[in-house]
Amino acid sequence: MAAVIAPSISKSQLAYQWIKARISDSTFTPGYRLVLGAIGKELGVSAVPVREAIRRLEAEGLVTFERNVGAQVAMVEETEYLYTMQTLSVVEGVATALSAPFITATDIKRARTVNQVMIASLEDLNPHRFTELNLEFHSILFENCPNPHILDLVHRGWNRMKVLRDSTFSFVPGRARESVTEHENLLQLIESGADALTLELAARAHRTGTLDALLAFQKSHHPHAAVEQSTRKRA
Repeated sequence: MAAVIAPSISKSQLAYQWIKARISDSTFTPGYRLVLGAIGKELGVSAVPVREAIRRLEAEGLVTFERNVGAQVAMVEETEYLYTMQTLSVVEGVATALSAPFITATDIKRARTVNQVMIASLEDLNPHRFTELNLEFHSILFENCPNPHILDLVHRGWNRMKVLRDSTFSFVPGRARESVTEHENLLQLIESGADALTLELAARAHRTGTLDALLAFQKSHHPHAAVEQSTRKRA
């Protein structure tokens, strides 16, 4: 059945949202071929808006296009995950620091409620759900960022992370317990009026802590790959 196009949304935007949603929920996995005609038929549109949507997704790094192969969902590369996490730690740290003056007591209360739900889920951890709650928590802290360009980079980083890995906590569940403790520390820093640099560095360390936990896991399970990755980082 063809999708119903809302009057307020263009055909290109419809295709973009439809494809992106299926990449995000892993319906379209890395390497999946995106056939313009088939997608257009599914949505009840021509190949033109589908092509436009795929170009947007290619610009975001979610889709690749190769001659004689066509468009396909971007393949996951561990180095890409590393670079995305490193970048996200920087831009999210800045966004959180810039947001702090605009975060209200109500925002803090809402963030704490989310963190309490995360704490309650630790005994029977669902990594995917925990990651969703993690984004909800951090969104409260960075969405007030007054710089739209930095905020856009944060959004792009989180969207990229959804594609690269469903949840890092699947590999390092112990990191989840450390994470919720660090969440409370971030909230206390905001409440106490900590200076921007202190808050930025704390938020950045929180993000890189997850990356470090995953790298340690990889080193213990795949030592040769970890050495190769470490060499690339120094190159």
